[in-house]
Amino acid sequence: MTAPKGQADRDQPLYMISVASELTGMHPQTLRVYEQKGLVNPGRSRGNTRLYSQADIDRLNLISRLTDEGINLAGVVRILDMQERAEARDEEIDGLRLRLRELEDEVHEMHMRERITALAPYDGMSPEKVMKGLLGGGPRGE
Repeated sequence: MTAPKGQADRDQPLYMISVASELTGMHPQTLRVYEQKGLVNPGRSRGNTRLYSQADIDRLNLISRLTDEGINLAGVVRILDMQERAEARDEEIDGLRLRLRELEDEVHEMHMRERITALAPYDGMSPEKVMKGLLGGGPRGE
């Protein structure tokens, strides 16, 4: 599944480590440690320079807030994992709701066809032709 446009923009690697350091108020070495621990995964340029996205910056700011509240890195990892799983479930639920609406529409359409064909002799005509005939679109829908 592709990310929505706004999300794709947030995931675009843009900021070198010095800029990410300024934006987050974290030392560059701290950013490297967080990468080693898997807390953040910046992109890389062709020259192998770390490039942080806005999503990475937001994640680093969340990590900073959590550690400022006294949560250790193991706790931060668990919180981030739970957050990602909750977001994945939300996406799955949204997809299921969409599919449910599609199926409801199909059932409604099938039900309407059954009602339409029950109003007039079927004689192998499509429900559309039967309806057209009932509404005065010609003799028996022809």
